[in-house]
Amino acid sequence: MRNAIAMVICLLASVTVVIPPAEALPANPVDNGMLFGGQMAHASNATVLNENLSELKAVVEVYTATWCESCVYVEHALDDVKANGLIQQYHIHSTLGDPFGTPELEQRWRDKYEPNSPPGVVFNGTVKKVGKTPTVDTHDNDHDNLVEEFSALAHQDLGLGIGSTSFSWTPTNANEGTLAWSLDLDAKHLENATLNVTAWVVEVATDYQDGTNGQGTYPHIVHNIQVLGHSMNGTAPVSLPVAHDDDDLQVHLLYEIVPDPPEDDASDVVSEKEDSEDTPAVSMLAAGLTLILATAFSQRNRPGR
Repeated sequence: MRNAIAMVICLLASVTVVIPPAEALPANPVDNGMLFGGQMAHASNATVLNENLSELKAVVEVYTATWCESCVYVEHALDDVKANGLIQQYHIHSTLGDPFGTPELEQRWRDKYEPNSPPGVVFNGTVKKVGKTPTVDTHDNDHDNLVEEFSALAHQDLGLGIGSTSFSWTPTNANEGTLAWSLDLDAKHLENATLNVTAWVVEVATDYQDGTNGQGTYPHIVHNIQVLGHSMNGTAPVSLPVAHDDDDLQVHLLYEIVPDPPEDDASDVVSEKEDSEDTPAVSMLAAGLTLILATAFSQRNRPGR
């Protein structure tokens, strides 16, 4: 019996050693589309803008909270990158003990970028970085290292090529307005994908002295995201929420390209078969363990022992 148990332990150990340890990457690619745009207007001002796609700033979504001390370090580094004209920030607040969090926005973050605790930063919907620890180590302090890392991520090219986007905002009253858009984009980017044209209502800044991370004033707060349509040209109404304080709401135009889900076909069956054939060693190991244990117990229960 002791010999059988020893063999089982050895077999389990042999399986353990061949499993490579997982290596966490500081910044991970997100493979569910892209987000670009960022043209905006003050909610009370009529505005018309036209820009080349190559001139657009990087769209940066920030998952944050008024109680998150690490978020302060991340946001200060992003502020320096923004000061260099590289990014447009959009802060999504956690609903956990935070007056600026909304369930719809948090659920969107979880669906697109997987659950995590603040801070989290996503550039153009394509690259996600969690936490405040910088990857680069060329400066004497973490702040400058974070600024350098974020700057490099902001410079990543989406490959949109030549093209342009036009944005027009006309306020109707204090509660709504009309947004018109026109996107000149190579059709190849929309092959097997869907274009979502969205309006993001953002509050420039809000004072909240009860925030336990000591920041006091919280900027770039996203109130809601409204889907306006799926075509490259159009006009749609946008409703305006009540600001947390002051009169500093903005309306932003953002385009989201989302890959179409794969169609169910015979390839799924082939994949399942391949998965089952990829683990013969595990099946053989299970059979061997069963045989060893059965032999050991039968010898133990044999008459005269």
